[in-house]
Amino acid sequence: MRIRSMAIVVAAVFFGAMIGQLLAPQPASGVSREIVELQQSVAQLLQGQQDLRSSLEQKLTELHTLVGQSLDSQNRLSTEMAALQKNMQDAQANAGAKVDTLATQSQGLSDNMQDLQARVGKVSQQVSDVQNLLQSIDAKIPGGTATATPTGSASAPPPSGAASAAPPISSDTLYQNALRDYNSGRYDLSRQEFSDFLKNFPDSDLAGNSQFYLGEIDFSQANYQDALAAYDMVLVNYPKSYKLAAASLKKGEAMMALGQKASAIRQFRSVVSRFPGTDESKRAESHLRQLAPSPAAH
Repeated sequence: MRIRSMAIVVAAVFFGAMIGQLLAPQPASGVSREIVELQQSVAQLLQGQQDLRSSLEQKLTELHTLVGQSLDSQNRLSTEMAALQKNMQDAQANAGAKVDTLATQSQGLSDNMQDLQARVGKVSQQVSDVQNLLQSIDAKIPGGTATATPTGSASAPPPSGAASAAPPISSDTLYQNALRDYNSGRYDLSRQEFSDFLKNFPDSDLAGNSQFYLGEIDFSQANYQDALAAYDMVLVNYPKSYKLAAASLKKGEAMMALGQKASAIRQFRSVVSRFPGTDESKRAESHLRQLAPSPAAH
């Protein structure tokens, strides 16, 4: 029993020593080491946070730079596109002006050709009339001595009645003078000459041309209403005129200049229908594309 009691005492002392060891405060050196380690961990964490922030700021700066470069590129592209569109518009305008110039020149050449053909026809008719007159004179002269007179040589003067009935200037000379003054820009003089031609030679093949050029003079002077009336007179009074297609086209252009869009579209469509394949038809189609760009305009 005594031995057992001693064993219990020894065990109690042992456990008491262990508990005291456990409950005893830690030495100061151990606490300091833990604080240092904790401070080092906090410092590392702060450094990592700082590094991450610096990296994010660098990435953000690079992103801003890329966005700025993209905007600059977009602005340059927009500027280049605008310049390209302007160049295309200028090119189209220049091309249109050149086409109009060529069309005007072509019309002038056509006018001169028609005038030349008309003059050749009149000269041929005059030669035929002279030959018939010579044959008539030859038939009336005994022995036919007058047949030796060549066609272009001087002959006996016409009767006084015929001389008094002749106009002071020939139709061909008057028309050529009027056309020359028109091409030279002397519109007032040309207007008077074309008016005189219509007054003295209303049945001439060139009467329709003279009426047309009266309309051209009004059109060139921005008298579009008077020009429209003159072109209408060509279409109504001279249906076989050389200027029928040109008068039809210019009537539409006068309507367009007066702001009569619907009437101009109808007139241009009439030109395309009545005079297919001509220069006037092509110009009418060009006007239709401007006034009515939908497929129905074609």
